[in-house]
Amino acid sequence: MGVNLDEKDLDKLIVVGDRILIKPKMPQSKTQTGLFLPPGVSENEKVQVGYVLKVGPGYPIPTIVDSDEPWKNKSNEPRYVPLQPKVGDQAVYMQSQAIEIEFNKEKYIVVPQSAILLLVRDEGLFD
Repeated sequence: MGVNLDEKDLDKLIVVGDRILIKPKMPQSKTQTGLFLPPGVSENEKVQVGYVLKVGPGYPIPTIVDSDEPWKNKSNEPRYVPLQPKVGDQAVYMQSQAIEIEFNKEKYIVVPQSAILLLVRDEGLFD
């Protein structure tokens, strides 16, 4: 199941909560022994790999009301526990929890942080 979005600019997408927007890596069309795979075989794998494009703000932290400390500055701004993935990371995620989105005729995946099994962070990848 997938969702089609008609917007033209990827920057207008806002990822909410503990969700991560991933661009799936192109699946391999051959096995290690050289056999060519049909198109649907690699998409049915339980684990997929992709690149993190956007990360949500994280898990919300409830606001603490301190009525006995009136000198503290009170803020109604929501606070969040940040997520581990960063933009540019390579993520290994479980396909069963992924939601497929088509945006500008390209396929993207939205997964919760709990669906990510492993991150590969190469600091010099985009330098």
